[in-house]
Amino acid sequence: MSGATVQMSMSERTVAAGREVLAGRRRGWRAVTPFVGPAVIASVAYMDPGNFATNIQAGAKYGYALLWVVVMANVVAMLFQALSAKLGIVTDRSLAEASRDHFPAPVVWGMWVVSELAAMATDLAEFLGGAIGLMLLTGLPLMACLVVTGIVTYVLLLLGNRGFRPAELVIGGFVMMIGFAYILELFIAPPEPGAFLRGAITPSLPDAGAVTLAVGIIGATVMPHALYLHSSLTQNRMPTPTRTERRKVLRFSNIEVVVALGGAGLVNMAMVAMAAAAFHLGHSEVAELEQAYQTLVPLLGGGAAVIFALSLLASGFSSSMVGTMAGQVIMQDFVRFRIPLWLRRSLTMSPAFVVVALGANPTEALIWSQVVLSLALPVPMIALVLLTGNRRLMGEFVNRPLTQVFAVLAAMVVIALNLVLLAQVAGLELPLPG
Repeated sequence: MSGATVQMSMSERTVAAGREVLAGRRRGWRAVTPFVGPAVIASVAYMDPGNFATNIQAGAKYGYALLWVVVMANVVAMLFQALSAKLGIVTDRSLAEASRDHFPAPVVWGMWVVSELAAMATDLAEFLGGAIGLMLLTGLPLMACLVVTGIVTYVLLLLGNRGFRPAELVIGGFVMMIGFAYILELFIAPPEPGAFLRGAITPSLPDAGAVTLAVGIIGATVMPHALYLHSSLTQNRMPTPTRTERRKVLRFSNIEVVVALGGAGLVNMAMVAMAAAAFHLGHSEVAELEQAYQTLVPLLGGGAAVIFALSLLASGFSSSMVGTMAGQVIMQDFVRFRIPLWLRRSLTMSPAFVVVALGANPTEALIWSQVVLSLALPVPMIALVLLTGNRRLMGEFVNRPLTQVFAVLAAMVVIALNLVLLAQVAGLELPLPG
């Protein structure tokens, strides 16, 4: 039996196991595993290199004070990822397809252009982050690390040609690696429990700089490409011919969203806590990934620095895979056009090579990529609220009034905060607390 056949059979066996669950012939923890995958892939977007940089800066400068922002941002992310998954399960349409079918053509073309720019900005941050992690581990020049990272992620992306399950398992392995790395980091640099708890549940903005950083955390958490991709991953993944079966799949999907994104939230909190414990007293100026690595060596030893670099590398590899997958979905579902994977990968990698070739600061490039994402973020959020609140499209699975109200309020808050971020990047003076 060929390797391709074996790989494809993974996906087929997953669907068969899911059908057994829906028929009531498979119970217990084994009933959950066939439905695990889409939210795990989406969760990578919440542990990408942009999050690393933001969380480290937050912990170094403000200690545990901004942990509550991470918690709030993750709750909003859970809601919108659940809505995206629900759209795919109920309608058998991705967010991009449903938008194409229900919105006017000029709106759809505008959404496509903005979303493609967001996909490229996303990959800039993720691709650069992975290359920086490789550079820290090997000492190779950043340009050489970009080439190696590009080759590795392209090879990993080819798993998508062999069914959905191999890619889910590989990305899930990277997620476990990132989580395990930060468990180890917390043992090496244990947080102060009381301060950690207070920071997680008590809103606090020590100064105007904290406001800017809090806005950046929120703006980098709900990721446009993850919203598009999640709906595509759930559509037609598990056949649900009846309403009862669809409701069961939705229940499993919601459980996976809570667990996967809850885990991503804990990893982000661990990043802030590690930075607070290691850098806040004496090294609060740490703001860049390379700087964090170099500072960890004398403070906590080479082991802690290597664990940090490995987790950054895993984050870069996995999130770059997810970014390219999302870019493919955005193009083929908005405008019914598909380009070869090698061409898509080349296009999304090119901005990172330009940034390095021009000698620009990689961390500054990461920041500007988040600004582009902030501009693009309202597009999928508003579309999700409108589509999942449309009874003609969703039928009995339409958002409940309370869910719709909370989604509208969350979208308004996130959009307003992103506007604050853009205003501050533009140098406008805002009446912020300080």
